[in-house]
Amino acid sequence: MSSPNLFYLDSAKVEQWIGALLKEYSVFIAAEKESAQGEVCDYSFEELADPSGFQFNPYRPVEPLKSFFTPYLEKVAEYFDGRKVVDEWGDKSIVFGIKACDLAAHEVQDYVFLEGVEEDPFYRLKRDNTLLISGDCTDFKEVCYCMAMGGAPCPESEAGFDLNLSPLDNNGYILESGSERGEELIEKTKECFVDANEEQINQREANRRKVAEQLAAHLEKQKLPQYDTLQDIVTGGMDAETWDNFALTCVECGGCNFICDTCHCFLLSDKKAGEKNQKMRMWDSCQYKNFATVAGGATPMKTRSERLRNRFLKKFDFFVENLGKPACCGCGRCIEVCIGEIDIREVLKDLEKNG
Repeated sequence: MSSPNLFYLDSAKVEQWIGALLKEYSVFIAAEKESAQGEVCDYSFEELADPSGFQFNPYRPVEPLKSFFTPYLEKVAEYFDGRKVVDEWGDKSIVFGIKACDLAAHEVQDYVFLEGVEEDPFYRLKRDNTLLISGDCTDFKEVCYCMAMGGAPCPESEAGFDLNLSPLDNNGYILESGSERGEELIEKTKECFVDANEEQINQREANRRKVAEQLAAHLEKQKLPQYDTLQDIVTGGMDAETWDNFALTCVECGGCNFICDTCHCFLLSDKKAGEKNQKMRMWDSCQYKNFATVAGGATPMKTRSERLRNRFLKKFDFFVENLGKPACCGCGRCIEVCIGEIDIREVLKDLEKNG
């Protein structure tokens, strides 16, 4: 018994498929980074030049997916002789290596840039020209806690991917189409696929259960707060000492915001480029001392503890109220990047205990 949107890609056909994609798209993968022997391996996005270089990453890459759609620095307008010129980013791209946590985070980015009073034209253009090919997690890092945020190590159907790859024990893959664009991509390269059979589908489900059970056991030891209590824990801890205690080691580097796949605050500035004037957009951080500072120097968040609290309120109160879910996907990137070793899991646990 097969499913109409599940296909099987034999390992011997992978290079042929990737080669066909490279003829029409710029293809990015999450490639293994060099690391010292014995260390946990990381993966980083890079453009694929040759189909033989394709890799499947077992867990999410270091960089957030948002870097493809809202780069840390981008030109959003250019003025020359009184004429406004808007750059267009029209390259057709495919991004492999995305995981379920990235898809959950990207729902927040879509909400911010596409569902507000005005739709961001730069984000829309990149979104329309980029196909997202996600993959099941076959492993996880110590910092991963997606299941504590209502997620899972494998994407659910209609989770926002165009295609999803599920590796099987024979090095082949089950591909699931999740959008019309994904179905069109399958149709264009249909010589590489056959319909997935019942045995292959059952193997996919068994592999998914195994990883989910392992991650659940990992999280059980951490005793994290229940998902449906997070908003109350954070809002109920407005005056908790938690913020002062954890802010002691914050160096205001902004790394937690920049590496976070749901954070989206930015600044606009002007840049002189010869005879042209460019309007630039760059990432901003609510952990910076001058964040939200207005003319005259007034600011609603004078202390590091207030800025740390603001970050949690935005994630676990504002987005729960407006999107119905917290702006945290449990990827753990902020834990890895923090110079002050502030662990978001420990902050939530401390609020539950002392808030």
